[in-house]
Amino acid sequence: MSLSLLLGACMNNPDPNEPLPVMAKSDAQAWAQQMTEYMAQSADVTLTADTVKPFFSNCEGKNGEVADDGRYTLAYHVASTVPLAEHPDAVRKIKTALEKDGFTITSYRETVNDQPDALLYAKHNEGRYFIDVSTGGGTDRLTFTVNTRCLMPPSVSPTAQH
Repeated sequence: MSLSLLLGACMNNPDPNEPLPVMAKSDAQAWAQQMTEYMAQSADVTLTADTVKPFFSNCEGKNGEVADDGRYTLAYHVASTVPLAEHPDAVRKIKTALEKDGFTITSYRETVNDQPDALLYAKHNEGRYFIDVSTGGGTDRLTFTVNTRCLMPPSVSPTAQH
């Protein structure tokens, strides 16, 4: 079983009335790091460790409400330095790997005006998380982002969820 499906399964929660998946922020960050490493390996590129930027935020309801029980989302960003001309090939390899793992590609391009400018958006329906791989402003920077669904920290009992 692939890394993305194995880890995505721990986040599976298809019924909106069921409790949110429970995961410590440190575990969510480690999982997102593994996902970005998996994608980078698929593309034969190396991630630049000093570019890692995890961003935790409160979950918001449909009308902007925020629960006080600690639920959160994670947007995990990391970059690599890849010659711009190689971005289309890298994103093509990542797309192939993600499709094999059951992701739905929601947006994809390799070029803009015949110039390399990669973009890949994908979602994992079962795990309910999102992937973004893209060229960073026409440079040699290829960025990787994993966005989680709303998660509950382990210190909160499932009965306290709303």
